[in-house]
Amino acid sequence: MGLLVILLPVCAFAQNKKAGQGNKIVMVVGKPMTTDDSLMVRQFFFSALREKAIENFSLASEYFNRVLQTDPQNDASLYELANLKKLNKDYTNARDLLERAVTVKPDNEWYWLALADCYEKDNDISKLDNVFNELLRINPDKPDYYYEKANLLIQENKFDEALAIYKQLEQLVGLNDDIVYKRQKIYLKQGKIDLAVSDLEGLIKTSPGEIRYYLLMGELYNSNNLPDKALKILEAAKRIDPNNAQVHLALADLYRDKKNFEASFNELTLAFATPNADIEQEIKIVLAYLPKFPDPNAKASALELSKILTTSHPDDSRVFALYGDMLLQNAKYKEARDNYKRSIELNGQVYEVHEQLIRLELGDNDIDGALKDGQNALSLFPNQAWLNYLVGVAWLQKKDFKKASDYITNATTLETQDKDLLSQCYSSLGDCYHSLGNIQKSDDAYEKALSYNPDNAYTLNNYAYYLSVRGISLDKAAEMSKHSNELQANTASFEDTYAWILFKQKKYAEAKVWMEKAIEHDKDHSAVQAEHYGDILFYLNDLDTAVKNWKKAKEYGGDSPVLERKINEKKYVE
Repeated sequence: MGLLVILLPVCAFAQNKKAGQGNKIVMVVGKPMTTDDSLMVRQFFFSALREKAIENFSLASEYFNRVLQTDPQNDASLYELANLKKLNKDYTNARDLLERAVTVKPDNEWYWLALADCYEKDNDISKLDNVFNELLRINPDKPDYYYEKANLLIQENKFDEALAIYKQLEQLVGLNDDIVYKRQKIYLKQGKIDLAVSDLEGLIKTSPGEIRYYLLMGELYNSNNLPDKALKILEAAKRIDPNNAQVHLALADLYRDKKNFEASFNELTLAFATPNADIEQEIKIVLAYLPKFPDPNAKASALELSKILTTSHPDDSRVFALYGDMLLQNAKYKEARDNYKRSIELNGQVYEVHEQLIRLELGDNDIDGALKDGQNALSLFPNQAWLNYLVGVAWLQKKDFKKASDYITNATTLETQDKDLLSQCYSSLGDCYHSLGNIQKSDDAYEKALSYNPDNAYTLNNYAYYLSVRGISLDKAAEMSKHSNELQANTASFEDTYAWILFKQKKYAEAKVWMEKAIEHDKDHSAVQAEHYGDILFYLNDLDTAVKNWKKAKEYGGDSPVLERKINEKKYVE
């Protein structure tokens, strides 16, 4: 049997009139192939595809290369090998392979797209330009290629050519918003505002009820320092669709720029009252007021707008959380609590809302509410350290010191980086252990709290007071108490602690000064302070005033046997 020879062209060039214009000449050298060569090429090609499918890319590349050694014009292998090169970000070699592939098969759309990707990675605009010429030649009905071609021309500042491409595209798909928008950008770069306006006027004439065209024209006028014309077109849009939130928002911006703040805010309220408005945009508008706080006008505006949102979007949890935040900023705590609860009813999966609610309940001394809502929150977020701490504080207020210490200890295991939280946790644990009679653990906890935050005023005060009650380390106690008053001046309980420590140090004159400060700043008629003041006055030999203050302590609710003895015996009793 004679040898069968398949004759192939010796070489091909990427410079024919039809394809590849503008690219360098690429020679793809071929050679005559035997039947065995063809079978071997086929075998290697399918082996390569198999290895590629199982992601054995190295062996797949080897097989594709062996195909090309035998058949340099095998365009499919050139394409596949190029894609493997791209996986390794080897765009230079991938580009060379694809240039050979499009030379062999100049009408293959996929080859040109892959080559475009390589040129894009190299930011080779001139070659990309030619690629999209070829793609438009191959597939003139694909809009994406027109957009890409126009974008390239714009990058090269060839604006008139880009406009010509958009004109071709308009003939293909009809005039649409995207074409108008992109064409407008070119007109503005060229300073041809009249042409940009003319485009939009044509759209408005064709579709007078399409509000978005009015909005585009308003934006066009406003961005080119023609606010009066912008106002006129937007007011026309408002007459057509009085409930269009975007129109009201655009007018609000325009009036604000014109310093007509009352009209601007009025447009905002109309926009916010519209149920079909973009709620994300409206939330951002409210939050934009925050940097202007504590300006009362900014607070009032944010409060009113967020309240409107709860009416226009009654089923959206976010607006009630937002309104709660604004109420909180305006010190309307009860109303804030109600709105946080409503937000949680609509969506209980937002942790921050739960935490804010519990903080408010603790601040309002609603301990039962804090425990109820805290336990509910913990069922959803058991691993939140702050949440465990807050529930622990609620139990501490209920004087269930064991439960309190359990929750607060849990908080310390969940958080190891937040020094503020850890300081507060160990400070509260110090209070718990003291009440449970475990003095050593109490002292250790206070020390640890101060190691995280030496300026924790409450820890300094409480630790100092308990040391003074035990009559130990009075110098240390005095130093801590003095520092707490430096950190938080005019706090009656802190001043009382310092006065008491000075009393224990027998510094009665200084103690009197600090106790009088405490009484001046006290708002609750403290029986303890009145009794302590009497004790100090006794040692300053002012017996009548001392007895008078002991009696006042009794009037304020003091009922200890020791206080009774002081009054009856008219002397200080330990």
